[in-house]
Amino acid sequence: MTRSFDLVIFDCDGVLIDSERVSAAVIAAAMTELGLPITPDAAMARFVGVSLRAMRPMIEADLGSELPADWNTMLVARIVAAMERHAEPIPGARDILEHFDAAGQAWRIASNSADVEMDAKFGRVGWRDLVAGRTFSAPRLFPEGGRPKPAPDVFLAAARSLPAAPETCLVIEDSVTGITGAVAAGMTCYGFAPHGNGEALLAAGAARIIAGHHELRDLVALAAAIGAKS
Repeated sequence: MTRSFDLVIFDCDGVLIDSERVSAAVIAAAMTELGLPITPDAAMARFVGVSLRAMRPMIEADLGSELPADWNTMLVARIVAAMERHAEPIPGARDILEHFDAAGQAWRIASNSADVEMDAKFGRVGWRDLVAGRTFSAPRLFPEGGRPKPAPDVFLAAARSLPAAPETCLVIEDSVTGITGAVAAGMTCYGFAPHGNGEALLAAGAARIIAGHHELRDLVALAAAIGAKS
């Protein structure tokens, strides 16, 4: 690591908010109602990091027919209701955001989740004021032709907001889908793997694996110190 980063971009689910199991339970229940029984653990393994837009054709292939036209809308409403009750912060996540603010390190959040979902999650944990104006949702880009991760679009939108060149951005992601999008954006990406070795994330292009936000704080501080001397 030889330079500081102009911008740190965080994924939301699994990196800042412990919400992936909540979503997986909702998805599993909805699929089971369709006659496609699946456990929350299996739904999480299959769909972690996958947008609802990409999930729909996968489920339709299993079903052998098209889903109801309002199925995505119904699912988002159920996920929002579940997040309002059950979303919790990842340990150390608020601390790192507040530390970066105090240190003058710019940061953004880039997610495949819809804005209404992020609002529910951040409202549940009391972070709405902290993240205001710094969240970027892939579905927000759809009207202009934007695509969800693994496309780079939402990461590039977050970078343009500063603005920051992609090569000066660091992305923190916990899914292969997210890593793939960050690499496609031309950004450095660290895999966030508090419960595993991150082997799949490294294979997808992560520059290194971190097990927690305390590691990120130290690495970014080191990068800034090295960059100041070079």
